Amino acid sequence: MMPAANFRLDGRVALVTGSSTGIGFAIARGFVQAGAVVVLNGRSAERLDDARRRLADEGLPVQQRCFDVGDEAAVEAAINDIEAHIGALHILVNNAGIARRAPVQDLASSDWHAVMQTNLHSAFYCGRAAARAMLPRRAGRIINICSIMSDIGRPGTAAYSASKGALKMLTKGMAIDLGPHGITVNGIAPGYFPTELTAAANAARPGLEQWIAEHTPLGRWGRVEELAPVAVFLASEASSYINGHLLVVDGGMTATL
Repeated sequence: MMPAANFRLDGRVALVTGSSTGIGFAIARGFVQAGAVVVLNGRSAERLDDARRRLADEGLPVQQRCFDVGDEAAVEAAINDIEAHIGALHILVNNAGIARRAPVQDLASSDWHAVMQTNLHSAFYCGRAAARAMLPRRAGRIINICSIMSDIGRPGTAAYSASKGALKMLTKGMAIDLGPHGITVNGIAPGYFPTELTAAANAARPGLEQWIAEHTPLGRWGRVEELAPVAVFLASEASSYINGHLLVVDGGMTATL
């Protein structure tokens, strides 16, 4: 019989980047519900305050740290601050992400670099800083929020797909390097969920929302709350022998393409 405690995160400190809204917020909520001490992150202090209040209203207290995950020095300082004032970091979720949509021939260099900085470089900066803190303890969980576009593409998403494909391979590389030290690194590849990013895609392409539902075997978009248990699983002892894996959560969409 498997103990339910294997799926608990009691007392573990977790940093979830980009967690003032959307997928990150849902994962942060799930972590608190599983017993973790959660640190919200974002670049907007106002949005972080709002996210913290929303969770507090549900009886779910959280910490928060406002910093840019694309700023290497800011990341190092934030991880050190969390370790010093909140507790030993055991879980990192690299969730922060943006999209810049345009056909590759029209894609501005500034947009390319912005996507790479936020979606890929930040995961390296945060992952490296977190790993350095975790290594002496020989324990930790790092979860990278990838995408089904780590493996497939859509028109106008060259930069986003490239960043998420690279993040998938960064996940594997980190898993190989950190596994011998008791730290597991895995990725979650969401399909289509209602977030600020997908809202922009829907606005740019009328009919896309219905098309996605029709091409997903479950016949609907996902709900961000459905990603929280997946993240809790990968952060818990229940996944102790899973390392370097990309767990797809897409309602079966990529099984049919």
